Amino acid sequence: MTSGRKKVLWVDDEIEYLRSHIMFLETRGYNVVPVFSGDDAVALVSEKPNSFDIVLLDEQMPGTSGLTILEKLKGINPRLPVVMVTKSEEEQLMEDALGKKIDGYLTKPVNPSQILMVCKNLLDSKRIVSTSIEQKYIRNYSENRMLLSGSLSFQQRIKLYENITSWDIALEPLENEGLRQTHEGHKTECNVKFCDTVIENYAQWIKEPSTAPLMSVNVIEKFLCPQLSSGKPIYLIVFSGMRLDQYIGIEEMLKSFFRVERYYFFATLPTDDIFARATLFSGMFPAKIAQTYGKEWSAEGGEADSFQAHLIEERLFAENLSRLGFPVVYDEPWFNLITDRLEPQHLMSRIDSCRKSRIITFVVNFFGQVQQARRSSGILQEVINDESGLRAFTRSWFERSALLVLLHEIARQDCRLVILSDHGSVLCNRPTELYCAKSLVPYLRYKFGEDISSDERTVVYLPDPGHFALPKFGKNTACIIARENYYFTLPDRLEHYNRQYRNTFHRGGVSMEEIIVPVGVFTPVSE
Repeated sequence: MTSGRKKVLWVDDEIEYLRSHIMFLETRGYNVVPVFSGDDAVALVSEKPNSFDIVLLDEQMPGTSGLTILEKLKGINPRLPVVMVTKSEEEQLMEDALGKKIDGYLTKPVNPSQILMVCKNLLDSKRIVSTSIEQKYIRNYSENRMLLSGSLSFQQRIKLYENITSWDIALEPLENEGLRQTHEGHKTECNVKFCDTVIENYAQWIKEPSTAPLMSVNVIEKFLCPQLSSGKPIYLIVFSGMRLDQYIGIEEMLKSFFRVERYYFFATLPTDDIFARATLFSGMFPAKIAQTYGKEWSAEGGEADSFQAHLIEERLFAENLSRLGFPVVYDEPWFNLITDRLEPQHLMSRIDSCRKSRIITFVVNFFGQVQQARRSSGILQEVINDESGLRAFTRSWFERSALLVLLHEIARQDCRLVILSDHGSVLCNRPTELYCAKSLVPYLRYKFGEDISSDERTVVYLPDPGHFALPKFGKNTACIIARENYYFTLPDRLEHYNRQYRNTFHRGGVSMEEIIVPVGVFTPVSE
């Protein structure tokens, strides 16, 4: 029962002595049905399993014991809350009751306020919490709208995105669909403003770094060099494609054995592993990487599925560290790209082999692995069909992963741990047609090509990719990058791509989720 006055079944062989308690509950809005025996209670619940909201059950009654009645009631309706009321304070009795999935435990003598409190806690706490959250959200929503009406600093934009992500998580368990739709609309509004700002200023950020937010090119110098200067071993874990909401779930699981400081940076465009991760490791914008490393890094025509960028990531990173004054030990496994499942022992052996290395790096191709698993499993397509599903999948994976075992071991060392992403991903549900393109790379929101075009309200069109410090793959090659939550379709296969891409996660574009990237600096609590 979920509406009207809540109905309480009170089971006690001395119920006549509890009249004042019953009257107190009824004045507080509860209907109380008193019965003298456990068997009578079982009969009532059996007849109408959903007729009661909660059961108050005496543990010591003539005939059938309270624990046996508890088991029978849970067998009839597992979701029916049962509170055990007993004179005994024996620990074994409490453990037996908990083992039979008791929902509450009170020791006699009980006063009316105790009974009211346990009923409210079990029946009304969800509604009370929900109402409180809704009121806080409405106040916060108004504050954010006022903030959006003005000119925002980089830190304010980051705080706004962090706030929106926190509300994504907080609103998840609520049943108020209207509030969630309001929040989604607010997030869309914030993303439109954010995209406008990035597109308008990105070229200027490249030309004048002093006007820019912290970007991928500066992350290694900003966050790793101070740690390397401390002389302690540094562990770097890059979860490629990890969004802020996924990171928050991982951070929460690590707080019991690490202290954490969280920072942010802006990923470079396009926001995928080929460009953003290479920029992160090398400390160079993509045009400079292409100029320096040529075909070792770039692909003919800029086709994303033709790049072999990951093959030289170790070199990009090593040469950047060397320029910054921290040369690596090449004959040790200091750089590890994880593309498949590994056992904890294998990861530990890689660490044990690094006796002279000051930094040990693990790159987890998280987004790629999730998309690969999702494509091959209809069940995962149902599970990861929204942001809540992606967060739940990430938590479930991480708490069972070899990496978590590894981090438990790292937490015992006198070291520093840095966890970050190279870019995020965005849940896409709006199509935009891409003209004169021969094909699309799955779940990618940018395209290089000759004569390509799209609705410029939905994309960034770069006739000269060099304007955004991107390589020029040909004299007439342009670049198109999708904004907000648009995904690409081809005009002659619109329905096909809508079925394949609507409500799926993509990377490579311009959105808060893809560009604003978390960095966590972790210190073992044992220090």
